[in-house]
Formats: sequence, C-alpha cells, structure tokens
Amino acid sequence: MNIVLWVLAGITAVVYLGAGGMKLVTPREKLLENPNMGWVNDFSGGAVKLIALAEVLGALGLILPRALDIAPVLTPIAAVGLVIVAAGAIVVHARRKEPKALPINVVLLVLAAIVAVGRFVG
Repeated sequence: MNIVLWVLAGITAVVYLGAGGMKLVTPREKLLENPNMGWVNDFSGGAVKLIALAEVLGALGLILPRALDIAPVLTPIAAVGLVIVAAGAIVVHARRKEPKALPINVVLLVLAAIVAVGRFVG
C-alpha cells in the first residue's frame, strides 16, 4: 500500500507543481490569453497567485515531509489542502459551465483524498 500511496502522491504532486508553478510565474494578462484559463477573469491577480502558491506548496507537501522524514504528518495535511483546492476548482468550473475542466479536477480530488486517508491511517 505504501508504494501505491507514493505513486499517487507523485502523480498528484507533478500535476499540481506544474500547474501551480505555471500560474505562479505567468502574468495574469498572459493567463487570460489561454482559452482554458477563463476562470482567471473571476479572480484578482493576487488571488490567482495565492491559488498557485497553494498548489505548489501542496505538491511539495505531498512528497518532502515523508521523503525527508521531517514532520511526516504534513503529508496528509497537504493532501487535504489539495482536496480543498480541487473542490474549489470543481465549483468554479461548474458555475462557469466549463465541463471539460471537471474530470481532471475530480481525478485530482480523488487522488489527493486517497493520499490523505492512506497517510493519516498508515
């Protein structure tokens, strides 16, 4: 089970690190040019950067605490944080009637939830 949790955490971390890192370094105006980033219109530049930072920190939190054996309880806490981020994304995309964005967010929510539960009980 430990290997499965590492794989799921790794996949989730890679996706969130990439997505969050991209949003963190890309100016809001440039994000708005991407047709898949229409949701950025609903948030201030600071809020977008805060979401991006939460994604990056959550991704790091999925891997580093357990890998370094420093405060490993932070791993399931980071996973819960990413569940919250994914749930928020699902709500935003549903309200904006963007069904293409929903499946990936549902998958990320499920992956993060599995990691959270698995690491809290294991």
